Amino acid sequence: MAIANDSQQPTTVSKNFPVKPKLKPKPRNLSQTPESKYWSSFKPQQIPGLVSSINSIVFSPTTPHLFAATHSASLTLFSSLTLEKHSTISSFKDVVTCSSFRPDGSLLAASDLSGLIQVFDVKSRTPLRRLKSHTRPVRFVKYPFLDKLHLVSGGDDGIVKFWDVAGESVVLDLFGHKDYVRCGDCSPVNGDMFVTGSYDHTVKLWDVRVEDSKSVMEVNHGKPIEDVMFLPSGGLIATAGGNSVKIWDLIGGGKMVYSMESHNKTVTSVCVGRVGNESGEEAMQYRILSVALDGYMKVFDYGKMKVTHSMRFPAPLMSVAFSPDCMTRVIGTSNGTIFAGRRKKKENVESGIENFWSLGRVETQKPMLRPTYFRYFQRGQSDKPSEGDYLVVRPKKLKLGEHDKLLKKFRHKEALVSVLNGKNPENVVAVMEELVARKKLMKCVSNLDNEELGLLLSFMQKHSTVPRYSGLLIGLMEKVLEMRAKDIRTCDVLKGHIRNLKRSVEEEIRVQQLLQEIQGIISPLLRIAGKR
Repeated sequence: MAIANDSQQPTTVSKNFPVKPKLKPKPRNLSQTPESKYWSSFKPQQIPGLVSSINSIVFSPTTPHLFAATHSASLTLFSSLTLEKHSTISSFKDVVTCSSFRPDGSLLAASDLSGLIQVFDVKSRTPLRRLKSHTRPVRFVKYPFLDKLHLVSGGDDGIVKFWDVAGESVVLDLFGHKDYVRCGDCSPVNGDMFVTGSYDHTVKLWDVRVEDSKSVMEVNHGKPIEDVMFLPSGGLIATAGGNSVKIWDLIGGGKMVYSMESHNKTVTSVCVGRVGNESGEEAMQYRILSVALDGYMKVFDYGKMKVTHSMRFPAPLMSVAFSPDCMTRVIGTSNGTIFAGRRKKKENVESGIENFWSLGRVETQKPMLRPTYFRYFQRGQSDKPSEGDYLVVRPKKLKLGEHDKLLKKFRHKEALVSVLNGKNPENVVAVMEELVARKKLMKCVSNLDNEELGLLLSFMQKHSTVPRYSGLLIGLMEKVLEMRAKDIRTCDVLKGHIRNLKRSVEEEIRVQQLLQEIQGIISPLLRIAGKR
């Protein structure tokens, strides 16, 4: 029975399937072309902290090639060498849309959504000219090639304007676009010609020498134009609209040469880049750099008609610019971040050896003294600097008066009382003018007690008739008498000050009347003497 039971039990066969361990992904070592290595050498460095979208980026044509970025109602200048903020211009009432450096790099023109164009001095950041003629937002402004006296602008009113900057007047109004004018560029070979792009899908070529103010040529991109630019030869232009960048031959009558459609979303900006050598020298190999809302930057070789490099960024891209010295590339995004990349120069060792043998001798330089050297501490403070030393001069500290310190702490009443206790009337009037600018003078007067009010009345009695101060003090006197009338009636000391003040004013009026009588006597004699 036991044998039978054993034979009736089912037999189970177990099979093991070995599980292969997960393999780690191997890095793909793609072979990079020399040009791809060149564009990858621009290591992107983020510059955060700017408000809203970066609508426009433009480089100064002169060294050290500052670049200007427009964002919100501000325009910020950055150094292309250190990629740090240089200065900020905030004298705008609306969102800044575009900027353009003058060919000599000393002036900067900027436009905003209020329709105003302002011209600034780059060093002092002071507005020199205000150009107001557009009735709608201005979308682009540009200095012509080698022209320091004129500007080109276009905006949502569909009008292109050619400005005389010095006279703040419009030289030409160019009509022809049927929709918003969004972009434009000036010819690099002729200062009288420029192109403009519009949302009516057309790009128009203008010549200010044409009398009837009509466009010389027109091409149709097929999509709303976001950006347009001349290529360095001056005979080709590149237009950006939709997801394509198209190249047009102006010399050939506006014929389309090529259409590059490698972006997935709208192309927002294009610029010309140059491929530089590893030693830092410039090469005559131009490329078109395009950015789009898909976050990609594409490099297009329009000589071979192919995309040679592509790079992705973590945000929609709005603007792109490339420095004239081929060392800095800047890209602006829609979230207020700038991706700025700078390429390092490689020292040419071979050329240094050649120079060594060609010169035949090497000038020996004195070793620089360092803090670790014993002779560094033996020089003494009276040691005179040599020609190669860099002198660091400490600026002298400006000593502030007591009233200035109180004004910096916004203690307005104490500042006024402090300066009234002094003996310098110029300081008193200066503090009063500062309080007027801060709209705090009347509040300070209302908070003065009787003793402090007596100081104020005594000062006005002494100096209200002085011509330099009378303009401010006489108006202040009326306000004080009106505000503190009750306190003056109840205090005998204040009444005495008012009597003295009245006496000095009456004396001044009497003197002025005598002077008018003398003037009436002398003026006929002067006329008679003049006729002779």
